Amino acid sequence: MRDVIKLFVEEDLKAIEAIKVINKAGAYIALVVDKEKKLLGTITDGDIRRGLLKGYTTESNIKKFMNINFKAIYEEEFKKNNIKGIFDEGINHIPLLDKFGRVRDILKREEILGHQKKSIKTAVIMAGGKGTRLMPHTSKCPKPMVKIQGKPMLEIILNKCINSGFSCFYFSVNYLKEQIIDYFQDGSKWGVKINYLIEGKALGTAGALKLVPKVSKDPFLVLNGDVITDLDLNSLINFHQEYDAAITVAAKYEENRVPYGVIYTSGSDLIKIVEKPLQKFLVSAGVYVINPKIIKFINSDEHFDMPNLINEAKENNFKVLTFPVYEYWQDVGKPETLKIVSKEMESN
Repeated sequence: MRDVIKLFVEEDLKAIEAIKVINKAGAYIALVVDKEKKLLGTITDGDIRRGLLKGYTTESNIKKFMNINFKAIYEEEFKKNNIKGIFDEGINHIPLLDKFGRVRDILKREEILGHQKKSIKTAVIMAGGKGTRLMPHTSKCPKPMVKIQGKPMLEIILNKCINSGFSCFYFSVNYLKEQIIDYFQDGSKWGVKINYLIEGKALGTAGALKLVPKVSKDPFLVLNGDVITDLDLNSLINFHQEYDAAITVAAKYEENRVPYGVIYTSGSDLIKIVEKPLQKFLVSAGVYVINPKIIKFINSDEHFDMPNLINEAKENNFKVLTFPVYEYWQDVGKPETLKIVSKEMESN
C-alpha cells in the first residue's frame, strides 16, 4: 500500500489546492475526501483544464472540477476479480476503497497492465524569426539566442523539454542561423540529438514543419522559440493522446480592461452600457502537439502560419483541441517582456 494521504484534498478548498497536490505528488490525480476521509470525487489534471474552459478559475471551489462519477473498486472485489478488466479506455487511476468508502490505495494502469502509453520523444522548436519587436536586442542576435539570466532562451526551452523526457529535436532556423547552429551543434553537449530545418526564406510559424523528415507516425511537440513557461508538457501530451486529437493547442487566458464605457445595442436601441468592462479571452500559447498526418496541408516552400494549419485541419474534419495553461507563461517578444521574465527568473 502506498501513502495515499498526500493525494487528499478536502471539499471546501479552492481548485488551486488540488493543483498543488496533483503537481507535488506526481500522480496526476487528487482525491477529494470528507472529514471522515471517505472519497467524494477525483480530480485529474484534465479535469482542471476542462473546468477552466467552462469559465471556472483556480480560485473556484474544488467541487466545480471534481468527477463524482469516478470508477472505484472495493477491496473485497479486488481480491475476487481479474483487475485488468476494470481499466476502461482513458482511465489511468482507480481508487481502491475499504468497506467504509475510504481510500486504501491507488491502482495505476501501467502497474496493472504492465505497459504505458507511447511517449513522445520528438520536439520541433521554431527558432527562425527575426524578432523585430525585440529590437535592439536582435539587431545582431537571433531572437532565441537573446539571453535571460546569462543563458539563451532557446537553451532554457531545450532544457525544459529534456527534463520532460524529449531526446530528439529539430530547430527551424533562418535569421542569423549560424549563431544557433554553432552554439548547439548536434546536441551532444546536452545528451540529445539536434537536427536543423534550414529555411531558405521565412516560412512562418508552421511552414518549417514541412521540412521535418517523415521518419515516424508518432505525434511531436512544437514550441515557439520565444516562449518561457512552466507548462507541464507531459500533461499536454497525455491530453492529446487520451482524446486522440490531430492537433492540440495550448492556450492561455488573457484579460483586457476596456478603458471606456462599452455600449451594447439592438439596432439603434441601447440595451445597456458597461463601464470599463474586463474582457477575458484565450490566446495561443505557442505550444502544440501535432500528428504528422496534418503536415500534408502545409504548402511546400511557402509562408504558412500555425492558424492556417489549424484552420485547414478543422475544415477537413480533423479533431483540434484546446489545452488551457494555468502555469506560468510569458511570450518574450518585446523588450518589456524580456525585462519581466529576467526579473522573475532572478527572483526564483
